[in-house]
Amino acid sequence: MPRGRPRKNDVLIRSAELIGWALGGIEREIVETRNRLATLTARAAQLRRRAGTKAAAAVSDLSAGSAPGSPGRRRRRRMSPEARKRISEMMKKRWAERRRTKK
Repeated sequence: MPRGRPRKNDVLIRSAELIGWALGGIEREIVETRNRLATLTARAAQLRRRAGTKAAAAVSDLSAGSAPGSPGRRRRRRMSPEARKRISEMMKKRWAERRRTKK
């Protein structure tokens, strides 16, 4: 290698080479992580089946594309008409009070 300051082209080639190596390492890590995740998911499903819990249904939800850790569909609570009316009256009272204090 010649003495003195390295030429710009040499530096660019070396940095591109390093970036290539880094990307290769990252891609290998991604593949290994996905394999570990698949193994762990299979093991969890096996344990759920063995335990005989409802959690086995969660595995089918995961394979259907829902987010991991999400409970699936949740049922919403229904409010009785009396409760709705009470809340409505309280909110009207609060807003009226707020309007009075602003003036």
